[in-house]
Amino acid sequence: MKLKRFLLRYYPPGIILEYEKGGALRTKSIDLLDLSPDTDVEELISEIRRTEPLITASRIDQVKQLVRRLQEKLGQQENRRFYLFKALQAHILPLTNVAFNKSGSSFITGSYDRTCKIWDTVSGEELHTLEGHRNVVYAIAFNNPYGDKIATGSFDKTCKLWSAETGKCYHTFRGHTAEIVCLAFNPQSTMVATGSMDTTAKLWDIQTGEEIATLTGHSAEIISLSFNTVGDRLVTGSFDHTVSLWDVSSARRIHTLIGHRGEISSVQFNWDCSLIATGSMDKTCKVWDARSGKCVATLAGHEDEVLDVCFDLTGQLIATASADGTGRVYSAASGECTARLEGHEGEISKICFNPQGSRVLTASADKTARLWDVASGVCLQVLEGHTDEIFSSAFNYEGDTIITGSKDNTCRIWR
Repeated sequence: MKLKRFLLRYYPPGIILEYEKGGALRTKSIDLLDLSPDTDVEELISEIRRTEPLITASRIDQVKQLVRRLQEKLGQQENRRFYLFKALQAHILPLTNVAFNKSGSSFITGSYDRTCKIWDTVSGEELHTLEGHRNVVYAIAFNNPYGDKIATGSFDKTCKLWSAETGKCYHTFRGHTAEIVCLAFNPQSTMVATGSMDTTAKLWDIQTGEEIATLTGHSAEIISLSFNTVGDRLVTGSFDHTVSLWDVSSARRIHTLIGHRGEISSVQFNWDCSLIATGSMDKTCKVWDARSGKCVATLAGHEDEVLDVCFDLTGQLIATASADGTGRVYSAASGECTARLEGHEGEISKICFNPQGSRVLTASADKTARLWDVASGVCLQVLEGHTDEIFSSAFNYEGDTIITGSKDNTCRIWR
């Protein structure tokens, strides 16, 4: 085995090793999920050396430099305040969703006006309008990390695949018999999964535009879905109160996760694919072991429906958003509530961590988005200015830009 080069991965922090074995180029990653600006670098390096034979004595200084660069990056965003950079009159009807590409150089907005628009983040200029759907464009996504394709799912029962560069439509995926309300690219960007009100999910081939498989088994609408980071598993959440875990290559259901007493609102895998978090109208979030399908924790405490759940990038924390107007942060390992995010005056429909894992962003019906300190639960900033409820918000990959999308037909860029 011969080490060729190192690549840095900022979020979640790690170092990727490229090496040659038997004439073929391979990669493996050293995950540094516990790295912080205060980590003792010398101690960490000796730990890495003990467990990773590819790191030889001659490479130590190089690895030290990389770890210090990662630490610097983690420290940079800690005390940032966000200011309104641009307010864009994005659509003639309310927005449904917003999403960044990997670099954050552009973002997309979906709308009730039946279009999706691509925007340049730096200038705030509209790059393309993706037209062709015959009803609300509800679910949208870039094929990150590549960012060269966009998928749009519509109430017209179709999903379309577009070029992010030219705005050209490559394929229209037809087959669902009711509205498409969720979608995702697999990490390899070879397929798109769509979830529909017709109770099924479908897998589509990006290259050919053909349907690969239909995942049947739910008895009510599929409202949320998520691939794991490897791309070999897909999880779907339904109004039938259950969650299904599917093997992607065979399209077979591996587990049915039963335990919630209300409709499922949100499903997500953690980074290392070991856990699944599910939010429900039964006011709880449950954590499941992805291998066994067993429930390992029930995160209680909300007084109304849980509308969104997410892991931080290390998979060690879970944040929940509720119709009770509060957010919460829990330890994924113990299920203990570590912070309460209190201050919104309306339901919170979206919640996410910044890539560094130090901040949580919430979007609310009270027309504001808020930024919270993860450790203390203190509200650090209120992003004000929208004139109607905000139902989508996102960080870019660096964590230094935020977009918010509102029912007031505008989106705002904060940086």
